[in-house]
Amino acid sequence: MKNNFQIKRLEKQDVVLFQQLILLFQEVFEMTKTSTPEEAYLIQLLTNPDFIVYAIITEDEIVGGLTAYELASYYSKGSEIFIYDIAIKSTFQRKGLGKQLLLSLKEYGKQKGINTIFVDANEEDEHAVDFYHSTGGKADKVIQFTYYTD
Repeated sequence: MKNNFQIKRLEKQDVVLFQQLILLFQEVFEMTKTSTPEEAYLIQLLTNPDFIVYAIITEDEIVGGLTAYELASYYSKGSEIFIYDIAIKSTFQRKGLGKQLLLSLKEYGKQKGINTIFVDANEEDEHAVDFYHSTGGKADKVIQFTYYTD
């Protein structure tokens, strides 16, 4: 990775960067009809020790990032990490930045004694599936069910 890219774990004082990352997710995932929660809620998320956010910054611009959650296990002492979102701005894709994000998260996991990181990918999203395969991810066949409360 070139020296002009910085990977930063976002904290509560980085709420503006987090807002920019959310907008990047919306752009990359081509999300419509979305809104960003109020700043106080985002600060609350950033102060949650089980919520992990990394951003890639270059020249004061967010060009990628990931969000993840540390999930406590009850089968053994410890936790696992679930990657919720990971995205790189389209003009910066295929430069190894996504891999650097995963390496940063893996290093975080090692420091905390966490051995397992997992992520969902839609089978139809060939780019995501190819990316996870290329970065050493092991695919498991699962069916995810979603329930709505409204």
